[in-house]
Amino acid sequence: MAVWNPWKGCHKKSEGCENCYIHRANARKGINTDIIYKTEDIHKPIEKDKKGNYKIKSGQTVFLCFNSDFLIEEADEWRKEVWEIIRMREDLNFFFITKRIERFTIGLPDDFAYGFDNVAVCITIENQLMADERIPIFRELPIKHKLITIQPMLEKIDISDYLDDTIECVVVGGESGKDVRPLDYEWVLDIRRQCIERNVSFEFRQVGSTFIKDGSTYKIQKQYLCSQARKANISYKKA
Repeated sequence: MAVWNPWKGCHKKSEGCENCYIHRANARKGINTDIIYKTEDIHKPIEKDKKGNYKIKSGQTVFLCFNSDFLIEEADEWRKEVWEIIRMREDLNFFFITKRIERFTIGLPDDFAYGFDNVAVCITIENQLMADERIPIFRELPIKHKLITIQPMLEKIDISDYLDDTIECVVVGGESGKDVRPLDYEWVLDIRRQCIERNVSFEFRQVGSTFIKDGSTYKIQKQYLCSQARKANISYKKA
C-alpha cells in the first residue's frame, strides 16, 4: 500500500463534510484547508532509487488524493499530468474517493474510453439526497472498478435500485470525533440487506463515535471504531 497526494487542500462540498477530518486536523495546525496547492509528491509513482528501480513496487495499491479530492476544480490542469503517470504505471492499482463525480470527464485522457484497468473510483454519499444525485451519474461513467462509501452515514438510505454488477462494493461507516452526528446500527443493517439482495459486496468499516444500537446511544473512543465494526462480523462478500 502507498499513499500519493499530488495536491492538498479541499473545499467542503455537502453535508457529509461538516466534520471533515482533514479540515479538523489542519485547523489544529493553523492550516487553511481551502487553499489548494500542488505538492512535491506530484511525480511520486515514477520516482526511482539509485539502482533505477521504481520506489513504489509493482502490484501495490496507491491511495490517491486522500488529503484532497482528486476532482477538485483547482487541480484541473495538474490532473492531466497525474493521468499520464497512472498510464505509465500500469503495474499499480490506483484508488480514489470523490464527492465531485459530476466532474469526472473533465480532462480525461483521450484513450480512457471504457476506463483503465488499474483505476478504481469510489464515490461518497451521506444521505438520500446525495445518493440520488451522485449514483446515477456514477453508474453511467466509463470506469472499470466502482465502489460506494456511505461515510459518514447520516440517515437511513435506500440505494437498492442503484445496485447492480457495475458496483463492486458498498462501504458503510460512522463519523469520528467529539460531538459528531450519530450512526444508527439499523441503518447499517438495512444497507447490508440491500447489498445481499443485489449480490453486491458490503463492508462495515467503522462504527461512529456516537453509535446507536437497539435504542441505546454509546460513545466510542476513536481507537475502537474499526475494531468494533469488525467484531459485528456483518461484512458480506458477493457470491
